[in-house]
Formats: sequence, C-alpha cells, structure tokens
Amino acid sequence: MKLVHVIAAAALALGAGAGGAQDAAPRKALRVCQDPNNLPFSNTRGEGIENRIAEVFGKALGLPVTYYSFPQRLAFIRNTLRYKLPGQDYPCDIVMGVPVGFDQVSVTKPYYRSTYALVFAQGQGLDQVRSAADFLALDRGQLAKLRIGVYDRSPASEWLSKHGLEDSGVPYKIMNADPTQYPGEIIEKDLAGGKLDAAIVWGPIAGYFAKRVQTPRMTVVPLPSEPGVRFDYQMAMGVRYGEREWKQQVESLIDSQQAAITAILREYGVPLLENVAATSQR
Repeated sequence: MKLVHVIAAAALALGAGAGGAQDAAPRKALRVCQDPNNLPFSNTRGEGIENRIAEVFGKALGLPVTYYSFPQRLAFIRNTLRYKLPGQDYPCDIVMGVPVGFDQVSVTKPYYRSTYALVFAQGQGLDQVRSAADFLALDRGQLAKLRIGVYDRSPASEWLSKHGLEDSGVPYKIMNADPTQYPGEIIEKDLAGGKLDAAIVWGPIAGYFAKRVQTPRMTVVPLPSEPGVRFDYQMAMGVRYGEREWKQQVESLIDSQQAAITAILREYGVPLLENVAATSQR
C-alpha cells in the first residue's frame, strides 16, 4: 500500500523502532528513498512532486540526486531508510513525504498541509457543489443514487458513514499487492470511465489526477475536517533517528526553498491549507 495513503488516512498504529544511526561522512549525493510507481509523489522517471523537490534540494546542496526504490507497502521504511547490510552503507538517507506524527522516522518540520477532497465529473448533475455543505444539501434521493469511490479504512469512509451515505460508498482496497496499481486509478480510470459518480481521496491525488484527466473535465472540492472525521494533515520529511545534523540541514532546506516547494505543489494541483506549524519532532 502507498505510504501516504496510510498516513493521510490517519488511524493506523504506526509501530516504530528507533535506530541509533549517527551522522556520517560528508555526503556525495542526496540519496532519496522512493516508491517507483506512486504518482503524484514519485516514480522511476522522476515525474513526481517529491522527485521535483529532491532536485531542488540537490541543486541547493550542490549534490547529484540518486534514488533507492521500493514499493511503499508494508515495511517500506525497514527496507529503505533503515536497510543496512553488514559492512555496507544505507542505500538512502531521506523520505520526502511522511505525515507529522509518523514515528518510524525522525520527522522534520512540515512543508505543506493538505486535505481530502471530493472529485466529480462536470456536467453530471453536481456542478453546483462547491463545498461539503453544498454536497450534503443535495436531495437525499440524489445522494442515495450516487456511486462514491473511497478507499477502505480511510476518513472518507468514516465521513460517508457519519452522514448516512455508507450505501453510496464504493470501497477500494487500500492494500493492493499489484505493483502496477497506483492510487490515482480511482479517478483516472473509474471516475473518468463512468463507473463512479464521485470519489473522495487525499488532496494531492485528487488535484493531480483530476488535472490529468482531460475528458470529462473534473472538479475538485477540498473537504474540511469536522468533529469525528479528520481530513487535513501536515506533511514533512523523514530521516533516521540519531542523525541530528542531517535533520537540521533538511529543515534549513525546507525553510530556504519553501517558495520553490510551494510552487511545485501548486503546479501539481495540490489543495493547500494555511497555518503549517513550524515545529518538528525528535
């Protein structure tokens, strides 16, 4: 399963061993841990948000960017950031996207905050919807007929249940062993193909794939958190525990390159929220 799915969905028990790594010799490259097929975040062709931000960091550091790829399903951190054979170095030193509170890594200060979003095709009876309140104010008969794609065990499922719309939900497995599967399929294939009337997914996924679909045109409606359902999350970066100097350097890069980071996020259609906290964890 894609790591950002898990974390942005919140509600997972994130077990964690904290390694005792220490800052090492001068770096010869910015070595990034990535998923090879996880747009809009990363892929092997360097087309994702995190690839673009890594290139910005590499340029600022005067270092080439290299990648160590492993599917972001179970044990991603153990098989990338914390993977080390006897007598060998770690294959990568930073994960470019983790949620604040993710305890398998030492989490930096956040660099953006986003939220889940409702996505639907234009011209299909939902064009008047511009907010969650607009959507919930639709005729109950119309709402009952909608097919709304959601990933199981996500805040979207909780939200539908809270508002009595669980029968309208079309569940998708958040765990998928198929390495070719990617989170945007729910929009790019099923919503665009007419199998769904709407989908509720994590904001970066919503914005990127809604923008990528040319026909039909898509509308993205960011959803606010509400009592009992949290939709918004702050995203940060992750390094190994014990590498204090490296973490401080990454946080300095976040500060100095924030304008470039935000420009990349906007280019990819990420719904951005204000008030990103300036603090980091251990």
